[in-house]
Amino acid sequence: MNLEIVHHDARFVVVNKPAGLMVHDSALARGETDFAAERLRVQLGCPIFLVHRLDRATSGALLVALDRDTASALGKAWMAGEVEKSYLTVCRGWPAEDQFTIDHPLDGGPGKPQKKPAITRFETLARCELAIASAHHETSRYALLRAMPETGRFRQIRRHLKHAFHHMIGDTSHGDGRHNRNFRMQGIHRMLLHCETLAFAHPHTGERIEVRIPPEGEFTRALALFETQSSAALV
Repeated sequence: MNLEIVHHDARFVVVNKPAGLMVHDSALARGETDFAAERLRVQLGCPIFLVHRLDRATSGALLVALDRDTASALGKAWMAGEVEKSYLTVCRGWPAEDQFTIDHPLDGGPGKPQKKPAITRFETLARCELAIASAHHETSRYALLRAMPETGRFRQIRRHLKHAFHHMIGDTSHGDGRHNRNFRMQGIHRMLLHCETLAFAHPHTGERIEVRIPPEGEFTRALALFETQSSAALV
């Protein structure tokens, strides 16, 4: 199945990666044979160069260069923090502030114990309360967030939310199983993390490129749980 291409020029493309599809083959693939990178190579009929990665369970904007020079330029811009990116996610609980920052060092994942600075800015977009008992409470509270990572550590947004006790919904590695089950009862089985926007200067022309991809499928079911006036502006 072809990937949806939301931006295409002679130097790079931005595609809408669906949740559940691995970006490329790796030690984590465990027998998988379907990868976004391979689909795109066949779809475009040319070599492609990944500028960044998205976790298998994450959906949304994936930036892919079409030549080595562009890949190098975009990679340097990404590492320098010159690529603006935002994600939509849903967490348990209601953060105390509408805008907040988590500044908490993280290691590099399995086999990489050294911790490095990690910063994520968050904006609370909407709140909802479900009539489902949770621990000592008669209801369960959730928040729709926009996350804007300033660094790119391993599973940064997911681990930062866990650190703040606002676990990401659907995250089976760092989340909270009770709240994940609450959402499965609503027909929402995926991890609720979606790369919504990418914005950066074109590496060859300097033109500002801004791509926005609204969430789809089960993520839109999650948005429907929040106040209509709050979620309507997002889709």
